[in-house]
Amino acid sequence: MFAPLQNDTFLRACLRQATDHTPVWLMRQAGRYLPEYKATRAKAGSFMGLATNTDYATEVTLQPLERFPLDAAILFSDILTVPDAMGLGLSFALGEGPRFATPIRDEAAVNKLEVPDMNKLRYVFDAVTSIRKALNGRVPLIGFSGSPWTLACYMVEGAGSDDYRLVKTMLYQRPDLMHKMLAINADAVALYLNAQIEAGAQAVMIFDSWGGVLADAAFHTFSLAYTARVLSQLKREHKGVTIPRLVFTKGGGQWLESMKQLDCEVLGLDWTVNLARARALVGENGPNAKALQGNLDPNVLFANPAQIEAEVAAVLNSFGAPHTDLTQTGPTQIFNLGHGISQHTPPESVEVLVRAVHSHSRSLRKQQG
Repeated sequence: MFAPLQNDTFLRACLRQATDHTPVWLMRQAGRYLPEYKATRAKAGSFMGLATNTDYATEVTLQPLERFPLDAAILFSDILTVPDAMGLGLSFALGEGPRFATPIRDEAAVNKLEVPDMNKLRYVFDAVTSIRKALNGRVPLIGFSGSPWTLACYMVEGAGSDDYRLVKTMLYQRPDLMHKMLAINADAVALYLNAQIEAGAQAVMIFDSWGGVLADAAFHTFSLAYTARVLSQLKREHKGVTIPRLVFTKGGGQWLESMKQLDCEVLGLDWTVNLARARALVGENGPNAKALQGNLDPNVLFANPAQIEAEVAAVLNSFGAPHTDLTQTGPTQIFNLGHGISQHTPPESVEVLVRAVHSHSRSLRKQQG
């Protein structure tokens, strides 16, 4: 059904296998920094018009790959499709973030929540299959979802938040309600990601975008535990091929040792984390060792080309000597930004970044001989 994969560098790095260069892709790589994306969105009429139309979602997913030699594609969608399918009424006003028409604020609302019928998300799975076909084996396709905790933040707040007051009030005042919501979210996310895998996703990523806003004990109880619940239900392989699972907690650097216990292949890191330290803690060897993804500050892309190249080299050098032994697994890095790319980023800067990652990472491997 799908063409054979021509560039498997990203998947090999996820599985801690040696590669001839460090693979690179960018969070939000299909998006508002590209003029062609803006043109397609204008045709679609709205963000949801774009995300729910198979042809448009396919078109914008492939746009960055037409410009840059990236090593992976990521499904064009939104982390909030699952709560939308639960009936919360997702919308995006131009220039604003997401908003829910009916946020979850009380016991009655929580009691009505249930894992949604996956047919309501058929547009996502159709897009996955369409994108995978359109890629024609060029690079792997990553599917994704928001984490149970991050979804809960939006579901309770009704939109983005500066202080997370409403969701944290529920967490501390009615932890029973929060646990109930998170369990439903976790089971829904697991079903959703498994359906993406069946539709053609070759790796899946959980975005715990707001895990870092929690107190230490609360992170373990309300975020990490429910991310683990998702992972425990995910397919390890599909049609005989391993499906890597990636977890990214923005602001999660202080919990790396706890996250090492997660049943996943890759941990994403934001730009505040020291890569060498992360590698020593969770990326070297042993039964729970992880591939690491990250972690350039997205604002580096507003610097001049020479500075971008220098910062890329600094990130690669910080990770340290690449793993080159083809006979066994070892420490690997997937180059990425420490969070999503800014909509104001000049596309030329991305070109500089991707080429710098490929060239510098190849030269590091040559130096090792």
